[in-house]
Amino acid sequence: MRPMKTALLIAAPLILLAGCTARDGAPRANVPPPPTGQQSAAAPATGPSCIQTSRIRESKVIDDRTIDFVMRDGSVLRNTLPFSCPQLGFERAFSYSTSINQLCSVDIITVIVQGGGIRTGASCGLGKFVPYTPVPK
Repeated sequence: MRPMKTALLIAAPLILLAGCTARDGAPRANVPPPPTGQQSAAAPATGPSCIQTSRIRESKVIDDRTIDFVMRDGSVLRNTLPFSCPQLGFERAFSYSTSINQLCSVDIITVIVQGGGIRTGASCGLGKFVPYTPVPK
């Protein structure tokens, strides 16, 4: 009886791991769809993990998961949050607090709910900063 229990204990994790692969045997990836616009062909796939706050000219909220940071030199760094941030796309306003002069991919932003005094909404983690070239209109 004992060998049967051992075999089940060994087989159970293997069965669970089998559920982590796609039908064709390739590992699954929880990859969000690409944001609208184009990533610069000359830009690397990843950007800096932190940006200096003094270099930010403005930020543009695109939707609940996407913020474009327009830098003083005219370049744009797109930040795609790992998860949707409720009301960010509607309010289009957020705050952040850092103890250094940098905003990093591990920092938290807080949605500012506008109207009726200062109120805050959801707090959400930033994603990676990626160089971005907006599509001309």
